[in-house]
Amino acid sequence: MPPRTAVFFHAHPDDEALLTAGTMAMLAAEGHRVVLVVATAGERGLADMDPGEALGETRMKELYQSAAVLGCARVECLGYGDSGLSPQGGVADERPDNAFIDADTEKAAGALAAILREEEADLLTIYDPAGGYGHPDHVQVHRVGRRAAEIAGTPIVLEATVNRDPLLRLLRMAGKVYRFPPEFDVRTFESAYSAGDTITHRVNVRRYARQKRAAMAAHVSQASGGDSDRTLAVMLKVPGPLYRLVFGTEWYVRRDLPPGTRVRHPFDPGPK
Repeated sequence: MPPRTAVFFHAHPDDEALLTAGTMAMLAAEGHRVVLVVATAGERGLADMDPGEALGETRMKELYQSAAVLGCARVECLGYGDSGLSPQGGVADERPDNAFIDADTEKAAGALAAILREEEADLLTIYDPAGGYGHPDHVQVHRVGRRAAEIAGTPIVLEATVNRDPLLRLLRMAGKVYRFPPEFDVRTFESAYSAGDTITHRVNVRRYARQKRAAMAAHVSQASGGDSDRTLAVMLKVPGPLYRLVFGTEWYVRRDLPPGTRVRHPFDPGPK
């Protein structure tokens, strides 16, 4: 397969480590150009630092460390403000004037499309319409990314997601023996991410589990904050063999392929 260019679009630093890190490491190892774009610096994330510019700078440094581990050739931030997340799961009341959730879709899409055109991107990853677990900035990534691909003529658009069917089963089992952090509500996953029968791509990234784990570990600021371990910290405590099993597959939906199509590589054209 000749070298191609894939642009991974995420809302905040650390999102790339959780959803697409294995795919990014795999494509880079295969000789493809991998570009990471985030909409915000994540300056309103939960951490053992006050929200604001200093946290944003810290998280961007962590992003560059993660990107280096994964083999990214370029990292860009669109410069929008982190919209934040209220305790009830909606947009935080006090958000910056340039919050990503308030961005003009066409303008934001134009900024991303400029990168896609400059890179002559063959592929763009975004999120599913629900934004995964529903964070408003993630929903906006879907809208902005979808429009940017249309403007730039990017041929392949993959929605990074999770197969919620086995995830729900795993979380319900884990909840019987482990007390999840306060911000983690298993019930939210009943409508989060994507049902298994809608997923088109199941990418085996077990060979790149070491890089994926290192990318997660780079986001030190997101492993703490609040009164208990954050979700990222919990994931990093999973033993190596189990980690490869649990996090060894990454899922995507490609809307121009029939639901249920089984594709194993991002650049695979699927059934003809």
